[in-house]
Amino acid sequence: MPVQALGHPPRAVAYCGLIPSRMPHAMNAVKTLSLILFLAQAGLYAWAAHAAQDGVVSTSHPAASAAGARILAQGGNAVDAAAAIQFALNVVEPQSSGMGGGGFMMVYLAKTREIVIVDSRERAPGRANASQFAPDGQPLAFALASTSGLSVGVPGTVRGVDLALRRWGTLSLADALVPAIELAESGFRVNRFLADDIAHDGGRTALYPETAAIFRPGGRALLEGDWLVQPDLAKTLKLLARNGARAFYDGPLAAAIVRAQSRGRSELGDAGHGRMTRADLTAYQPTLRKPLIGHYRGWTLATMPPPSSGGLTMLQMLGMMERFPLGGVAQGYGPGSARTLHVMVEAMRLAFADRAVWIGDEDRQTGISGQDLLHPAYLAARSALIDPERRLENVTAGRPRGLDPARVSARRGGARAESPHTTHFAVMDKHGNVVTYTSTIEHTWGSGITVPGYGFLLNNELTDFNFLPAADTVSGNPGANDVAPGKRPRSSMAPTLLLKDGQVVAAYGSPGGATIINTVLNVTVNLIDHGMNMQQAIDAPRISVTHPAGTLSCEGSGSGLPAGISPASQLALRTLGHGGLDSAREDACQATIGSVQAVTVDTSNGRHDGAADPRREGTVIRVVR
Repeated sequence: MPVQALGHPPRAVAYCGLIPSRMPHAMNAVKTLSLILFLAQAGLYAWAAHAAQDGVVSTSHPAASAAGARILAQGGNAVDAAAAIQFALNVVEPQSSGMGGGGFMMVYLAKTREIVIVDSRERAPGRANASQFAPDGQPLAFALASTSGLSVGVPGTVRGVDLALRRWGTLSLADALVPAIELAESGFRVNRFLADDIAHDGGRTALYPETAAIFRPGGRALLEGDWLVQPDLAKTLKLLARNGARAFYDGPLAAAIVRAQSRGRSELGDAGHGRMTRADLTAYQPTLRKPLIGHYRGWTLATMPPPSSGGLTMLQMLGMMERFPLGGVAQGYGPGSARTLHVMVEAMRLAFADRAVWIGDEDRQTGISGQDLLHPAYLAARSALIDPERRLENVTAGRPRGLDPARVSARRGGARAESPHTTHFAVMDKHGNVVTYTSTIEHTWGSGITVPGYGFLLNNELTDFNFLPAADTVSGNPGANDVAPGKRPRSSMAPTLLLKDGQVVAAYGSPGGATIINTVLNVTVNLIDHGMNMQQAIDAPRISVTHPAGTLSCEGSGSGLPAGISPASQLALRTLGHGGLDSAREDACQATIGSVQAVTVDTSNGRHDGAADPRREGTVIRVVR
């Protein structure tokens, strides 16, 4: 079954088999040829000039895109392809996601036009408690807590993918695992992103011997171009193929997971040991959810509800911004203008203030719901605080339904760094079914703990909870994100569908910790307000603030993009009072924010396309016949 090259950068020919339609700007002809040869080895080539489409895949790694496209070429649907991609990413992007973590898979079922979400977010063990990250009333050091078993949540990815396959897939779990098994057994070339994450890992790949043996063999960090073979991981994938998802949650593998997470950093003593038991693993089940639906300028967005804050916070921002004429170049609100960026930043600050107090796992709390934060009257009141001429001072959480958190700080000492990693991909099949899926092990390299003999990393997802308990009945703070047994930590992941007149137009999302929310917002504004196509919307420079009192980060040409936030806009933002822009440099925007992968539909002709982010090794493959 052929795959046609779309041409970004331009391709002169179309191949039968699997050919990338877009690769990052930095990817040269040698790498492109390597991918073509990789795909050819799967027996998926012949020549074709014109062909009917059978789907499109967009991921952050060419081998993962190849895995998904291979499944589509064999007749699988979008859910089948998503399963293959997720396990392939465990092999080629182990620092970002995998079996030891969790995620959110949003599925659009074309036949019924139904949108469903598989929530495979990790859960706190049954022995967890609100003070576990502050046993003496003071928060543990993040670097120590996050690399101890104490931070490991009960993983959900395997059962989540298995549930999706059984409900909506056409292949077995064993069939979906084939590409990942081949990649783990035969190996792949380390790209510059993986090499850089090993070299600048903060020590995480050297802390535990099983992890060091894979990524620092003989004490030497793997370099770009090295060949990485992972026999223990291949063994684990084969075990799942043979015995199903239950093999992960019960039996010898489950026992090995519990033993591995019982480790802790010696500096923490007993406080650092994990609290997960075999019973926690056995009891884990994913949750099926309905999407959070929002509207913006005549468009509909279906996105992730709590326990992720991603979709809810993004919809809050859009609701606050809608009264401003974004996209009105004559009024000073064009793309990248200081006025546009200022309004976006102020909306971010207000929404993140609410997020810090009110959003958590709604299944485990009472009182306020996410819908209270989206009530038109509440959004209008929050929007009214945005002054286009000056920066707001002392931004605090609002008071939906009369609740007053004013005397409680957002996290009461729980502030910490959020990793820019995680991974996102999108896939569409010939029937129009769509999957947009964000998955993670939280921080880059997760806890740093590799399960001995099984070759995969465990998450450190529990550090997404408040380190210091925030619940306060006097002030009305519900402690929405305090640790509790069986509870899911607050996430920022935001897999999203964009619809017009009831039809799916695009599916997208991003990694990036808390910046995920702002990345998806940037892309959405570029699409709707600035009229960009998806690739333009992804390539455009981004801006982000993730704390109500925080300084902004932004992308400039120095961050490797062809264009950035202009020096004139940076100066204007400084004049308005925004911090984070160094006046000593003409171009102070040096951040790299997010990595969006997307698939799109042209509703005029039904054509399926994709777009990939040059910030990673994003690759789109279009399957045709």
